[in-house]
Amino acid sequence: MGHLSTHVLDTMNGCAAAGMHVILQRMEEQTPVTLKEFTLNADGRNDGGALLDAESMATGSYRLVFSVAAYFQALGVSLPDPPFLDQVPLDFGIADATGHYHVPLLVSPWAYSTYRGS
Repeated sequence: MGHLSTHVLDTMNGCAAAGMHVILQRMEEQTPVTLKEFTLNADGRNDGGALLDAESMATGSYRLVFSVAAYFQALGVSLPDPPFLDQVPLDFGIADATGHYHVPLLVSPWAYSTYRGS
């Protein structure tokens, strides 16, 4: 049974990115359609579990948008105006609707990385 999840780690402070706002979108002919908006819990994950469960998983192109600058500003980090990283969009594809897709983000105010996790 397929599902989609994410997890965000704050590499500047060495902790989960609790309180970061995230948007999940499906790309419909290059136009983003918002499926869900949520705030990360104390573990840096969605409180509701999977972002897409087995019933809502579908092949296609998706985007997760992470509100990086707002998260670090809320922690009192002094950022330039405009910030180096503001919204971080991660575009990815789901080729197998029965697969498990985990999209983690490791982030600081100056850098980020991602990969297909397990």
